[in-house]
Amino acid sequence: MLDAIRKHTQGWLAKLVLALITIPFALFGIDSYLNQAGSNVAVAKVNGEKISIQEYGNAIEKTRNFLQSDGQKVDAAMLDSPQFKQSVLNGLITRHLVNAEIRNANFKISDEQLSQHILGMPEFQENGKFSEDLYQKTLAQNKLTATKFENDRRSELLTQQVRDGLAMLVSVPKSVAEQTLKFAYQQRDVSVAEIKTAQFVKGVKVTPEQVKAYYELHKDKFKVPEQVKLEFALLSAAGLVSQMSVTDVEVKQFYDENAAKFQGDEQRHASHILIGFGVGATEKNKTAAKEKAAEILAQLKKNPKRFEELAAKYSQDPGSAAKGGDLGTFGRGAMVKPFEDAVFSMKVNQISDLVESEFGYHIIRLDGISGQSNTFEGMKSQIKGELIFQKAQAKYAELADDFNNTVYEQSGSLKPTADKFGLQLQTSGWMSREDGAKFFKNDKLMSMVFSDEVLKEKRNTEAVEVSPNNMISARVAEYKPAAPRSFDEVKGGIEALLKLEQAVKLATEKGEATLAKLKAGDSGKDMEWIPSVTIDRKNAQGLNEGVMNQAFKIDTSKLPAYAGFMNGKSSYTIVQVSRVDNALAADEEAKKNAEAQLQAAVAAEYVSAYGKSLKAKSDIVVNRKLLETPSQ
Repeated sequence: MLDAIRKHTQGWLAKLVLALITIPFALFGIDSYLNQAGSNVAVAKVNGEKISIQEYGNAIEKTRNFLQSDGQKVDAAMLDSPQFKQSVLNGLITRHLVNAEIRNANFKISDEQLSQHILGMPEFQENGKFSEDLYQKTLAQNKLTATKFENDRRSELLTQQVRDGLAMLVSVPKSVAEQTLKFAYQQRDVSVAEIKTAQFVKGVKVTPEQVKAYYELHKDKFKVPEQVKLEFALLSAAGLVSQMSVTDVEVKQFYDENAAKFQGDEQRHASHILIGFGVGATEKNKTAAKEKAAEILAQLKKNPKRFEELAAKYSQDPGSAAKGGDLGTFGRGAMVKPFEDAVFSMKVNQISDLVESEFGYHIIRLDGISGQSNTFEGMKSQIKGELIFQKAQAKYAELADDFNNTVYEQSGSLKPTADKFGLQLQTSGWMSREDGAKFFKNDKLMSMVFSDEVLKEKRNTEAVEVSPNNMISARVAEYKPAAPRSFDEVKGGIEALLKLEQAVKLATEKGEATLAKLKAGDSGKDMEWIPSVTIDRKNAQGLNEGVMNQAFKIDTSKLPAYAGFMNGKSSYTIVQVSRVDNALAADEEAKKNAEAQLQAAVAAEYVSAYGKSLKAKSDIVVNRKLLETPSQ
């Protein structure tokens, strides 16, 4: 059976198949189809088994491709983030652990099971049947051999056995599901009142001694961050513009090749008389058609007002003849080229000579012009600018690798790079890491600037494309370590902070006292409550997360029920629940859906716990230095 399957597939479904291969490992890891060949360098070891740098790189690449195909934005900053790298590595580690467990447990997938699985995959179906041609084409598009694909699918099915086996252990009592539904769909009427911190700030007194004491105690917090002055070289397409030139011939050629782009919104209204000569016409037929058209043209030259009459009588274009030859209004690109060229060269009310096209001989009258055209002379400067910048972009792309190599090979100075590429070295003002990231709009460059290699060893950074068509390499010209700010610089801020802390304390005290009164039966009429809104767990009706959390934590055995919390430092917020509605809990279909969702959620927790348990009892060593190397 497997040999028969190997005789099949390829097609436009390549991406879909890769997505199908990747998605099932959301619980166990990112990638199950990794190339084990290549470098012996290990990014991690799992019970002595290596995860090679090539395997890790393949996982990064496949994860990026999957996220992009899913419509998510994936940029260099994301790929270089510790969280992303750790997530991919965790998936690989878990995958290795699960594979080891599968081998130890002697799980097996027979050839017959694998054949039936592949034969049933919808990606390989054509007219409801498995297509060998589609199968082989898809494998070829994804650079997979039949043997590798089948081994990969076998591995996936084995992993599926583990997942399904764990899921079968889940049992959620009906009473628990019903209670879950009750809380999931329950509605509550909620109102909120705030005791603002700001109302207490003016009454708070802070002494100079308190401010000074706070400064001395928290001196480490009041630091000017480490700063650098940078020397940097910028290779940019814009900087190469002055070196580019474009001839008038190139400009005209570009205009002619892109006439539709530059036509503006000009529309022309025309009528015509067509004398056709038919498809595959002989020279005799063409001559006869031309002679007849010439006779009609001669009549029109004597009396142009007969155009509609002659069009209705002689024109062989059935769509326009009945309308006196009227073709209506159209822009460039709507008609065959000979006809278009003639129409767009005519003046209003002018009647053309004979115009030959693939349909026959046309006699054209231009009835009107609307909109505005863009002439070559009017567009010449703009086109020239576009072509010059295109050439500058091409030159930038050509030089980028050489620029990168030069700053690396001549890492002790940027001058050789500047001289080679004709660049002017620029110098920044003092800037912190944060300031530099904003100035260059690039976090990666500033991370390099403050690395030991650049900061202490006085080397150039590698070239970083900080934005499209702009590449920078920098080196540290001057450095200032972090230093404490003087007391005079920060005392105003400290005083404001201490006042706020006291105000928060006073607001909390008043809030807690008010809450106690409400719980004791006070009506709260003197408080400024917002109008009550009806909420459920999915519809907050404008309430913030803190209020929502409190609203569903409140014990509602006695209504109205109250809760209070300090909402950041802005206010002490009191939440009132005046009504609870469990009506949706009686919906049988909703109950079934809730039970299924709960079952799936608990199953996912089982699977997650299984992966964590494997890691807990395993010897895992991660090569942190290698992991932190920028992704290529």
